[in-house]
Amino acid sequence: MSKLVIVGTVAFDAIETPFGKTDKILGGAATFIGLAASQFNVDAAVVSVVGGDFPQEYLDLLSNKNIDISGVEIIKEGKTFFWSGKYHNDMNTRDTLATELNVLADFNPVVPSDYKNAEVVMLGNLHPIVQLGVLEQMETKPKLVILDTMNFWMDCALEELHNVIKKVDVITINDEEARQLTHEYSLVVAARKIHEMGPKYVVIKKGEHGALLFHDDNVFYAPALPLEEVFDPTGAGDTFAGGFAGYLAKTEDVSFENMKNAVIYGSTLASFCVEKFGTERMTDLKSNEVHQRLEQFKSLTQFDIELT
Repeated sequence: MSKLVIVGTVAFDAIETPFGKTDKILGGAATFIGLAASQFNVDAAVVSVVGGDFPQEYLDLLSNKNIDISGVEIIKEGKTFFWSGKYHNDMNTRDTLATELNVLADFNPVVPSDYKNAEVVMLGNLHPIVQLGVLEQMETKPKLVILDTMNFWMDCALEELHNVIKKVDVITINDEEARQLTHEYSLVVAARKIHEMGPKYVVIKKGEHGALLFHDDNVFYAPALPLEEVFDPTGAGDTFAGGFAGYLAKTEDVSFENMKNAVIYGSTLASFCVEKFGTERMTDLKSNEVHQRLEQFKSLTQFDIELT
């Protein structure tokens, strides 16, 4: 089993959807990635920063999931990163109501010494310079580097983002971001252009419409599981990335064929994440529930057809 380093935000979110609203709750990319990866019992560490206002119980939650938090810096006199958003009725679009960087504004990541030889690195959504800072601390070349990013960094740090993209094996972005990054509407053409930027594998997330995996001329599509209710899409993309990275760290197989399985695991875990607000569903998720939903995925996508 490979070691996994996760870099990203550990944060507070306040969310409003057509189903209700929350006060400040646990959120952040690294939180969702870590909780998803913990389903595979991998040796994982989170690299992040929080303020003195961050509850010990949230740190304990991560520790109790066997996630190493020695790389989470606590700045006692600072405030934790905070994001607030409101989702529209279609649950696919949202308005950002507040973004307070706080301690994240001056974050310099420090990878724990025991994880500087990690085989898998998951670069969660953060400033590209911070993501580069993590890669530069690795003492051995990781077997797999996965990058998640967003349109915000394409708007304000595109050159730095391109520098990170050159150094990664897999990039996971959504369809809107793939189009913005490449100025191509066709996702097939967009994936080809992103390949040319450096990554061997391109994962394009399409929300309720599933995910696409590209490698050279090979394409794999995984649908999203149809759900009766979606309470909160926040963290679904990060949960997908955590499931994807966690499965690959556990199996130690980074072939295209095995990445198909990783995409299915990522999609399966993301389908749980959206069922409750914030991290609530992921914190009490049982392995037998995951297994049952994988069976649902299998029956959803498997068929026999006689080709004449």
